[in-house]
Amino acid sequence: MSTREKVIALGFFDGVHLGHAALLRRTVEEAALRGVVPAVFTFDRPPKEVVTGQPCPLINSPQDRADLMRRLYGIQEVIMVPFDQEMMTTSWEDYITEILVKRYRAVHLVAGHDHHFGHKNQGSPELLAEKCRELGLGCDIIPKVEIGGITVSSSYIRRLVELGQVERARLYLGHPHVLTSTVRHGRGIGSSRLFPTANLVIPAHVLVPSHGVYVTQVTLPDGSSCPAVTNVGTRPTVDNGTDVTVEACLLDFEGDLYGQTLRLEFFQHIRDEIRFDSLDALKAQIASDAETTRQAFLSGELETPAL
Repeated sequence: MSTREKVIALGFFDGVHLGHAALLRRTVEEAALRGVVPAVFTFDRPPKEVVTGQPCPLINSPQDRADLMRRLYGIQEVIMVPFDQEMMTTSWEDYITEILVKRYRAVHLVAGHDHHFGHKNQGSPELLAEKCRELGLGCDIIPKVEIGGITVSSSYIRRLVELGQVERARLYLGHPHVLTSTVRHGRGIGSSRLFPTANLVIPAHVLVPSHGVYVTQVTLPDGSSCPAVTNVGTRPTVDNGTDVTVEACLLDFEGDLYGQTLRLEFFQHIRDEIRFDSLDALKAQIASDAETTRQAFLSGELETPAL
């Protein structure tokens, strides 16, 4: 952790969507003016999960949240702390003065219009602004962001991802839906009889799009990327199990990916997952899906909206 002074954005930032983008851009802008570090203060798990004891499926893993904020918006430091009993019972005043100011050296705070914090969520944007004035800190409260009359929110995007509507989700995210994970050994059917594939481990409590086949892009550990056809589902043609898998077929790629960490970005839904009568029929369909994916990238229709 840096001991330098910081402008700190506050929030959970699931999805790191266009509503969050306004906070993050303001944070980077103010930090540049002050010559300090642009940072984010967030939690390793959703507070609601700790309070209720019920798992909360999320758009992104903690690692993906941090990567998106750094990679897309120039946040230099992501302060990701455990949301535990101590944090849950910290008063909103101590949250500001003892944690953000004294421990992390905040000189300016940025929060959204609906940000609540502290014990029982008693802290509000109004109280945050008032306390910052009292302490001589800078403060920005960012209004909601709307697209087509719909407020950009993690809950709305979460529903789109669950439904497999990754194109629409991308409009509100400002980037493709991301899943970063490690390649595990599969049954070998994909690599030996169909196409080279990467079977990705699904991080705990992280959503994957609804069952189906998607136009995706894989970024490799060396930073290079390639198009991929990705199946999300139970692979009914080759597997009688019920476990959900994420299996990416990397187009025009050769190499061993086992054990490596890949970033998978979802651009378009191609079709639903169905059972084929034979592996040959499945192979023919995957070839068609591969051509659909190549054409989608060549057409330029997958360009990410400007951030």
